[in-house]
Amino acid sequence: MQIIYEYHDVSASNRLEELAKEKLEHLHHKYSFVHRADVFFKQQNRSDDKEMICDIRLSLPGPRLFASTNAENFESAMSETIRDLEDQLKKVKDKMKDY
Repeated sequence: MQIIYEYHDVSASNRLEELAKEKLEHLHHKYSFVHRADVFFKQQNRSDDKEMICDIRLSLPGPRLFASTNAENFESAMSETIRDLEDQLKKVKDKMKDY
């Protein structure tokens, strides 16, 4: 699976990329029809402490899937975003079984 990383107002981090790769490879093993992931790390000034944002867009046959989460750190945001994507992937896989 191809993984592309983009950083907005944040410096690049090999640690974040390795963590994202590990989690996305796990998803790819469960859902082999996923062929690309675009991972966006952003920082946004907010009134609460949830300034770190992780957006992930997955490319697969049919429409793309997208999830976004903001949290106090990128690790938490990424974990929540991947959980959201896994829920979406389960629904897509169930629909694929019907055909």
